[in-house]
Amino acid sequence: MKTQVAIIGAGPSGLLLGQLLHKAGIDNIIIERQTPEYVLGRIRAGVLEQGTVDMLREAGVSARMDAEGLVHEGVELVFDGKRVPIHLTELTGGKSVMVYGQTEVTRDLMDARSAPIIYSASDVQLHELKGEKPYVTFEKDGQRQRIDCDYIAGCDGYHGISRKSIPEGVLTEYERVYPFGWLGLLSDTPPVNEELIYAQHERGFSLCSQRSLTRSRYYLQVPLTDKVEDWSDERFWDELKARLPEEVAARLVTGPSLEKSIAPLRSFVVEPMQYGKLFLVGDAAHIVPPTGAKGLNLAASDVCYLYRILVKVYAEGRTDLLEKYSELALRRVWKGERFSWFMTNLLHDFDGEKDAWDRKMQEADRDYFLNSTAGLVNIAENYVGLPYEEVG
Repeated sequence: MKTQVAIIGAGPSGLLLGQLLHKAGIDNIIIERQTPEYVLGRIRAGVLEQGTVDMLREAGVSARMDAEGLVHEGVELVFDGKRVPIHLTELTGGKSVMVYGQTEVTRDLMDARSAPIIYSASDVQLHELKGEKPYVTFEKDGQRQRIDCDYIAGCDGYHGISRKSIPEGVLTEYERVYPFGWLGLLSDTPPVNEELIYAQHERGFSLCSQRSLTRSRYYLQVPLTDKVEDWSDERFWDELKARLPEEVAARLVTGPSLEKSIAPLRSFVVEPMQYGKLFLVGDAAHIVPPTGAKGLNLAASDVCYLYRILVKVYAEGRTDLLEKYSELALRRVWKGERFSWFMTNLLHDFDGEKDAWDRKMQEADRDYFLNSTAGLVNIAENYVGLPYEEVG
């Protein structure tokens, strides 16, 4: 088989890149080691920046999002029981976010895909990444197959083969591991609040999020030693109520969980995000704690830069732009990492992990950012998403 761009991974970033390239007339094949059912079974966040929404519209997959997604013009932070509204549109000159589940984004992209996707591909290997003719090999139905291509996009996540295919010593890794996780519960219950609530409490952080007007997603900060089996639905709801302001807890509608899981929190970045003809996209190159709602959005900005560069390469012969991908992507990645790290530090109880100085800095940040117009603007600008740079 031959194609122009081989895409490793059929998650939202791989599918979005593939759809945009296809609409631009650039041939691509997606190779995925899992089944479609497994890919759609992943439960992830659903707060989309305006830039991500615009990319989905450009890809021609926004009809259901525009009909069913919930536009949010604000968000609430809670500290010591006091609710602090962040008026996003007022503070950013009219910008907002869209609440629409990542699973639904993936489903829309799958439904729109007309170019090939090879699912259940095992033993995927990347070859000649520094050469003129890179290629991908894999096992499918007991047969070894090969795809020759011009470029490879590694959209296969942190555990995928793409980053691992880069020789040792090329990449520099940066990492921060947090001493807690998030226990998430999905339920068919109406959201407790019109806007999302990020709540700090002495018992630990909590988040009231949503997927629709009838489906909610809630999170609790828990020790890394906890297991999902430790948390019955009743215990979860009781703990959530204890961490929310009384007037919010009083209107919380509870119900059986559709899904419960615990996710550890970490920050991770590799530099550079490219090696020869291989370009790392999304979680293959960076992970953020979910506190800033940046995971999918940073992946979408990677896609935007790589897509726009490849269009200029094929339409205008601008191969000089290829070496700019990592620099462009990383500038936005590090700003997203900073905001996610900042929000995580601002809202969580570190239970003895911070010394007296760190706790005083945390208190000073809370006092400044929540009682200053400039501080509120800073949070709002980052939450709705910083602008993309021009490719050139």
